Amino acid sequence: MFRKLVSKEFLIEWRQKYAINGILLYLATTIFITYLSLGVQRGLIHPLTWNSIFWIIFSFIAINAIAKSFSGDEKRQQLYMYSLVDPQLLFAAKSAYNILLLTVFGLISFVFYSFVMGNPVANTPLFLINLVLTSVGFAAILTMVSGIASNAENTATLMAVLSLPIMVPLLLLSIKISKAAIDNFEILLVWKPLLSIFALDIIIVVVGLVLFPYLWRS
Repeated sequence: MFRKLVSKEFLIEWRQKYAINGILLYLATTIFITYLSLGVQRGLIHPLTWNSIFWIIFSFIAINAIAKSFSGDEKRQQLYMYSLVDPQLLFAAKSAYNILLLTVFGLISFVFYSFVMGNPVANTPLFLINLVLTSVGFAAILTMVSGIASNAENTATLMAVLSLPIMVPLLLLSIKISKAAIDNFEILLVWKPLLSIFALDIIIVVVGLVLFPYLWRS
């Protein structure tokens, strides 16, 4: 059943290609405008500025990508899923799909952003590990918040208001680790922040699995 639910998410996204295309267009436009606004040549941007702008862009891409995770479902479909599927299984399936989606968008963002703005990252494996762990946490947080915001109007606005305060601790750790990757720190030297992000991911997923059934019943 879990695999079928994840496949359903892929199928719906494939039928509604405009959503993915819109996010890719948003990504390309944001990076290009950033490049024009800073007015610097490729590779000459300060590493701290590069790092900060990357995570700002990725955070808003994550919110826009998962905003319709539940609100995109019709009421009849939600009632059908309510009677057919265990809510924890549904949350796990949507979270798994959103993790894959955010990981792909994160990698695309990193490649395109590096191509346009230059790449000051000296330890790329550390940066990518940090990106994947952050994608897991963001996906779990935003999937939960999407379920809360699905019954309200202006879902995207409510998503941003509810999710950003929760995402801040995870975002601060991500910025710290990516700064270490830019400075060419070895993974062993930043194992504590990496472990903290991993622990936060586990806590977020567990809390989501525990609380989502109560939200789903409402």
